[in-house]
Amino acid sequence: MSLKIYFSFLLTFIFIQVIFAQSRYNLSGTIRDANTGETLIGATVRLTGKTSIATSTNNYGYYALTQPEGEYDVIISYAGYVSAVKRIILNKDIKFNEELKSANDLSDVTISAKNRKNENVKSAQMGLERVDMKSLNSIPVLLGEKDILKTIQLLPGVKSGGEGNTGFYVRGGAADQNLIILDEAVVYNSSHLLGFFSTFNADAIKDVSLYKGGMPAQYGGRLSSVLDVKMDDGNNKEFRFQGGIGLIASRLKAEGPIVKDKGSFMVSFRRTYIDLFLQASSDSSINGSTLNFYDINAKANYKIDDKNTIYLSGYFGKDNIGVKDLFENNWGNVTTTLRLNHIFSDRLFSNTSLIYNNYNYTVRLLNDVTNFKATSLVRDFNLKQDFQYFSNKHTVRFGLNATHHRISPIDITTTQTSQVNPLSQEKRYGLESALYVSDEWAATDRLNFLYGLRAAAFSLLGPGNFSTYNASGNILTTEPVERGKFYKNYLNLEPRFSVSYLFNDENSIKASYNRNTQNIHILTNATSSSPTDQYVLSSNNIKPEIADQIAVGYFKNLQENNYELSGEVYYKWLQNQIEYKNAAQLLANSSVESELLYGTGRAYGLELFFKKKFGKLNGWIGYTLSKTERKFAELNNGNYFPARQDRTHDISVVGIYNLSNRWTFSSSYIYSTGNAVTFPAGKYTIGGQTAYYYTERNAGRMPYNMRLDVSATLEPRKRGKYESSWNFGIYNLLARKNPYSIEFKTDPTNPNKTIAEQTSLFGLIPSVTWNFKF
Repeated sequence: MSLKIYFSFLLTFIFIQVIFAQSRYNLSGTIRDANTGETLIGATVRLTGKTSIATSTNNYGYYALTQPEGEYDVIISYAGYVSAVKRIILNKDIKFNEELKSANDLSDVTISAKNRKNENVKSAQMGLERVDMKSLNSIPVLLGEKDILKTIQLLPGVKSGGEGNTGFYVRGGAADQNLIILDEAVVYNSSHLLGFFSTFNADAIKDVSLYKGGMPAQYGGRLSSVLDVKMDDGNNKEFRFQGGIGLIASRLKAEGPIVKDKGSFMVSFRRTYIDLFLQASSDSSINGSTLNFYDINAKANYKIDDKNTIYLSGYFGKDNIGVKDLFENNWGNVTTTLRLNHIFSDRLFSNTSLIYNNYNYTVRLLNDVTNFKATSLVRDFNLKQDFQYFSNKHTVRFGLNATHHRISPIDITTTQTSQVNPLSQEKRYGLESALYVSDEWAATDRLNFLYGLRAAAFSLLGPGNFSTYNASGNILTTEPVERGKFYKNYLNLEPRFSVSYLFNDENSIKASYNRNTQNIHILTNATSSSPTDQYVLSSNNIKPEIADQIAVGYFKNLQENNYELSGEVYYKWLQNQIEYKNAAQLLANSSVESELLYGTGRAYGLELFFKKKFGKLNGWIGYTLSKTERKFAELNNGNYFPARQDRTHDISVVGIYNLSNRWTFSSSYIYSTGNAVTFPAGKYTIGGQTAYYYTERNAGRMPYNMRLDVSATLEPRKRGKYESSWNFGIYNLLARKNPYSIEFKTDPTNPNKTIAEQTSLFGLIPSVTWNFKF
């Protein structure tokens, strides 16, 4: 079906709904937390009477329902909150806002069955995982720093990028094939300190959703997953402060009303102080070094009137690593999002966003011989317009977005004494745009659909000189293009479809198909993320990457939604995948596209998930059995070979036990097959130096990973509004030396023999953190 037909169908559908709406009335409003005024995302609003219907609040807490005239009970529920029930007579359009009280604030309230949602069974959405921010506080992590990215790595279908690394792989996709957004702004490098910590300060985060498959049509630009992170809006009732002091980092958050019940702000700051310990060292080669990061999250909102609310949010983060008189390395992200929510009518909701993001890094070598400075930049300007239309059994979303990319590859400047040659690479510009439409349709009480279409366009823009290469990497032609001229254009249609069938309120089956395309790519030979990863746009040589994924799953809840059980199988086809020639030079290479190879890929697997949601003991068990392969005519004789992220088995077990109101104990256990790697098949000597040669790509395998982490949280008795807690943790309790890298060396006692030397980062690491709130 063409894009024109799709949008014509949408307009016809809305017109028909308006005509038949004359005998129906609307119930709409916003659901908030009673203590903070924060909007609640995904709260369930149900109307029961002569007919029944239910919906969920959107990303801004807004909902709308349409029903025939009559008397109804309105039931509003949200996990961890006390449900609200009210009788209404629907004989006109009604605006009904509600504030829910957290069950944690009422000591005599437990989470009853009516508070427990079964959305995981009923919804047509597949591959969606939501991170419980309250549970996040208890899950043990490295050095006690709460970490969203390390937590999602404990979910089935998500593989860790390596020991201590925040990079992750989803259902066979590469690390750069994940769309990571913070308040709608793309985060290009989501790690601090070379991947040991993520850019997301959990104190400032309100909601985290991970889409592993069946991505709704409003998301696009990456192949494998969407990690949608939303910041806290701030408390519009009263001023509150919270923070924490740990072994290597401290945090502080302030929030409060701008105008009570109309506007609020939130500011959160985090910084490490490892460099302070370095300054105290008696070693003169160390005490002048730097090793730190900081990040700032800020957000403000104001309700102009009943139909308009404005939001402004931003993230500012920076890493600084340096060794005295040797080198300096710093990198960081800046994102800014300005949004306007507008309610055109009780049924039509609009969100308009202007977004800016900037990722840059600088590397300097300081000695006289190789003194140089290298800089790089990725900068985007993005305009998004999203609409939601609510009708009887449909929620229609449609909109557009346009992003202007500017990529500045590595520029190298040098001093007069440096032996390094200066280099200035051409900047690249691109325009990425999309139109989308989707419909979530409750066809019957048992059958639900989520379907849509996204039209994704990409244009490579001038100015620049664009070369075309042959298979050997030699230039065939070079074409100069003027500023603002369109040089290469791609258009891809991305259909999305999901369906669920309910056997009853506790059992369902689901199936989905989705296509995604990607036009911005990372070039790196490393197995983990690096601040110097090189970004490139689709071009006359690099075609858009394409992924088609199908998935089928069975979902079951037990004991009044206290337990969740699911099993999903998936198969993914990948086109226009990128690999590198043997001995490829990627860094500071003006002709880097000549080093690239293009091929296909496939990924398939089984994901099993069991979760206990409520009670003194809760947690989950996840298992993934999977295979990820790539195929390039120039490699491995044109046969399939394992991708770097291929791991056969992944197991994670997370347990949280609330012993009392004061003590909470938790642990996590992981086991995974080692990554696929390329080991040398032989060696030879040139000029007295040993060189290795390689045959099959990724034919070797790293040793397996296994780790057990534990933690305990003590919460002293509250004193008025003041709260505090102590978190004690042990990372890698078994002290296992998990592999980080393996280097091959010549045996010093026998030059004819080669030895493999494994590097491991962490043994047993204790941590303690004091958290406070008032």
